[in-house]
Order: sequence, then structure tokens, then C-alpha cells
Amino acid sequence: MLNRSIYKLLICFILTSNFVSAQQEDTIQSINKTRLGISAGLTATAYTAGILYLSEVWYKDHERVPMHFYNDNAGWKQMDKVAHAYIAYHQSRVGYEMLKWSGVNENTAIFLGGSLGFIFQLPIEIFDGLYEGYGFSWGDVYANTAGTLLFITQQKFADEQAIKFKFSYFPTSYSKINPRVLGENALESLFTDYNAQTYWLSFNLNRIIPNQRIPDWLNLAIGYSAGGMLSEFENPKWIQGERAPVIN
Repeated sequence: MLNRSIYKLLICFILTSNFVSAQQEDTIQSINKTRLGISAGLTATAYTAGILYLSEVWYKDHERVPMHFYNDNAGWKQMDKVAHAYIAYHQSRVGYEMLKWSGVNENTAIFLGGSLGFIFQLPIEIFDGLYEGYGFSWGDVYANTAGTLLFITQQKFADEQAIKFKFSYFPTSYSKINPRVLGENALESLFTDYNAQTYWLSFNLNRIIPNQRIPDWLNLAIGYSAGGMLSEFENPKWIQGERAPVIN
């Protein structure tokens, strides 16, 4: 019943989308109902699982408080904001590709599926604003929007992703100094140790400057990373009762 209701709702969104022109309108016959049902089911499952994880696990030990805001724009030397944009970009890419796989036309897939990054990230900000120790961050919202728009704009006006968001990770020793914040094992550090992360904008030169002499595999990448961080804003002087090393 849940999948059927979601399927009908998604069909409704598709058929009433303002972005679909009269010449490009989808019909029920043009949509692969089985694939659309699978896409809707996977999206609903991921969305529900994420909401349950936030409410039952992530915020379990935090008190519910009135809606409040938190300015963390300077935190982690903006690495957190770049991470938000990266995640939103790829969630939008997946949303678009699922709708195209389901037989939905290009415009609807771009604007409906491509909005998935923003749609998935917004509840996290709302939850943050309702629990002690966190707060609704407009900086996160702007970063989520930037990642979503990076995908939508390219797909709409260039019909491809000539500029792609990429990620690399190289372990550091900082997590051993403050494991409670930066991760107590390799898997946790992959997500929480911003010192070890680098985010890249990869430009496909042959797509940007069409030239037969430029091979398709050649890309120019600009990366952003930061280091020397044991905590969000300032490095603590003491960690678990021991004096923390001074990091310049």
C-alpha cells in the first residue's frame, strides 16, 4: 500500500510539473511503471530510514527544545559546508538518473529528480533546530542548495556534467588525538575526520573546450582541504583529562 501510494503521488507530481512543456508531457505509456515503482520505493525507504535514524539514534541522547538557529559557518574551516554541497550534488544526480531510468522526460527528471539533494538534506537541518547541542544552520541550507544547483544547472543547460564533485580520503593522525570527535576507527574517521578529506571540482576539458586533441579522460581538478583541526572551532587545550598537543 505504501509503495502504491508513493507511486501515485510521484505520477501526480510528474504529470502536473510546471517544468514539462506541452510537447514534452509524459504519458502513462511512456513511463516504465515497474521501474518508477522501484525508484519510488527505494527513495521512500532511504528517506524513512534516514528520518528514523535521526530521531531514534542520532538525537537519542539530546533534549528536544524549541526551534533555534546556529551559525557554524566558520566551523571546521568550512569543510562541513563543502561536504554538504558534495552530498547534495550526488543525491540530486541519483534522483535524476532514477527518473530517467524510469522513462520520465528530461525536464521533469532534471527539476524533480535533481531536487532530491535539497529535499533529503532539509529534514536534517530541521531536526538540528529542534535538539539541544545543534541548531538550524542557514549555512548548511545554502551549501545544500549550491550542490543541488550545480547538478541541475549543468544538466539543464549543458545536457551533461562537465564539472563533477569528487572526494578523496587519506588517513591522518589527528583522529588518534581526539577519537571521540574525529572517529574511533577507520570507518568513523572516514565520515568525521575533516582533516583527512579533500573535495574536488573536476573539469572535463574536452567538454568545456571541445578539441579533438584533448582526450576525453583528461580532467583539471581543483581541490579544497584543511588540516590541524581537533574540534569544530578552536582546538581544545585538554582532551579526556590530558593536555592536547599544540597544533599550529
